[in-house]
Amino acid sequence: MKNKINEALIEKLKSAKNLVFFTGAGMSAESGIPTFRGTDGIWNKFKPEELANFNAFLKNPKLVWEWYQYRKDIIHKSAPNNGHIAIKELEKYYSVSVITQNVDNLHYRAGSSEIYELHGNIEKNYCISCNKRYDFIDFPESTDSPRCECGGLIRPDIVWFGENLPQDQYSSAEKVIEEADIFFSIGTSGIVYPAAYLALNANKLKKFLVEINPVDTELTHIFDLTIRNSSASALENILTTVESFK
Repeated sequence: MKNKINEALIEKLKSAKNLVFFTGAGMSAESGIPTFRGTDGIWNKFKPEELANFNAFLKNPKLVWEWYQYRKDIIHKSAPNNGHIAIKELEKYYSVSVITQNVDNLHYRAGSSEIYELHGNIEKNYCISCNKRYDFIDFPESTDSPRCECGGLIRPDIVWFGENLPQDQYSSAEKVIEEADIFFSIGTSGIVYPAAYLALNANKLKKFLVEINPVDTELTHIFDLTIRNSSASALENILTTVESFK
């Protein structure tokens, strides 16, 4: 389905009031953002698990901060793609909620109003000693990792390996799914838990489920409709279709 939106989806969109978009790494890939690291460079010597965990941070905070600065540099050079923009534009016609596994802040930059970040945000930070926030701050490069005025280490507000998802974000995501008329899963493999439980919960609630992904995933079998296309192209088509009858 490259250029035409399925008739069943059109009928659902005509009567729907609440849309939920559950986005994963495939959504960001179209903005040029790799999942963890590029194909070249010094970071290929490390496994993500060796850097994205609390013990690694305590052992070598400077190294972990350098890795996150490398990732932030990539993100800062990227921009929301047409898929991000289409989701934002759909707010003109529906109540739209975004639940994302991505940490790149692109949904915010696209202008989406209601976003639940399951894995954190690379632009946000906090002190591990006193919890003071240091959000949207670019720390100057130095020989040491950033420190709070209390002396504590400042860490990225990212969910690292072995850590729980932020309960407020996950619980809020569950609530918006309860109200959803259509649940879109976009660019996510369906293998990262507990985030993937959200799609399973939507299925149990008998929501109309749409998967947008160029390939089959572990959860394809639960969806009412699959769109084998890039997220940007599929979402642009959906927006154009909605604009034609709204």
